[in-house]
Amino acid sequence: MQKFLTTFKAPLAALAVMTALIAPSVGHAQSRIKDVATVEGVRNNQLMGYGLVVGLNGTGDSLRNSPFTRQSVESMMERQGVNIRGSTANTKNVAAVIITAELPPFAVPGSRLDVTVSAMGDAKSLLGGTLMVTALQGADGQIYAVAQGAVQTGAVSASGGSGSSISRGVPTAGRIASGAVVERETGFNLQNMDVLRLALRNPDFTTAQRVAAAVNEAFPGTARADNGTVISLRAPQGQSVAGFISSVENLPIHVDSPAKVVIDEVNGVIVMGEAVRVSTVAIAQGNLTVSVQESPTVSQPNAFSNGQTVVTPQSSITVEEETGRRMQIVGGKTSLASLVNGLNALGVSPRDMISILQAIKAAGALQAEIEVI
Repeated sequence: MQKFLTTFKAPLAALAVMTALIAPSVGHAQSRIKDVATVEGVRNNQLMGYGLVVGLNGTGDSLRNSPFTRQSVESMMERQGVNIRGSTANTKNVAAVIITAELPPFAVPGSRLDVTVSAMGDAKSLLGGTLMVTALQGADGQIYAVAQGAVQTGAVSASGGSGSSISRGVPTAGRIASGAVVERETGFNLQNMDVLRLALRNPDFTTAQRVAAAVNEAFPGTARADNGTVISLRAPQGQSVAGFISSVENLPIHVDSPAKVVIDEVNGVIVMGEAVRVSTVAIAQGNLTVSVQESPTVSQPNAFSNGQTVVTPQSSITVEEETGRRMQIVGGKTSLASLVNGLNALGVSPRDMISILQAIKAAGALQAEIEVI
């Protein structure tokens, strides 16, 4: 006779990690304006281009399967005075690629940019290849930079004659450090702007008002909060716009944020903001264990009865509920530290605490928004 034991536990109490952002109850950390807001118009611009990588060791595109690579090679050779249209070209040392880069604000002609090179055909690797001169265009169709150089993939790949292969990293994508030269400015003239606009990264009316108040305290009458995101600035008479922005960026402010609880149910992670509060509530929590024990037995018929020997299952089910945990009063305090200490006093795992927080929210005692990711 063999016994089978199956155990179920509810709720699931797996190993997890709980992260709580606990700030001091007295005083708030200050942030600089440059860390919470950006100047409207001062941003990066995306550039993109299409080109060819040559010099590959037989790991490039198959011209038969990549017609765009064939057409690009033919056009390139015609510009060099060589006509190969209609001929059979079986080279696999060329790959068609897409080049991307970011043009930083106030970049001037002659500045260098890093570029990313990505294969778009059936090339196996770009290792050892060289990007030919490629124009990089912005969203407006204008050419802002020109890229060229040796591609560095940072990957390793090898294959054998029997079809076995191994690779580390992504050999079909790489970078060229300082591989592009800026040829054109964006035309954004900061010095001639009468009104500047700061945009908060996390929109909030209270924070916007605090930013305007901090700027007006240092430069009276120069700032106005238009809404929860935008603060309008006007440089004082006789001061350069760049110098004014530099002074404004380093002003300290207190950032306000809404009360929010972020829950990652997959990994069992809980993150609570400083403003989270819980009204006084009593909580009791316990685990329920259901055990199912299988004890199969053999039923043997009597002699000369023409019966058959069969196995008859016998099940024994027991239910055990964890005892000894009393109701715990949580909440009613004014600091996040007190809330976390009250929840930890329950002695439950982070995954059980997720269920508790959701139940507190359903009861209307959690003054915070719950976001599940």
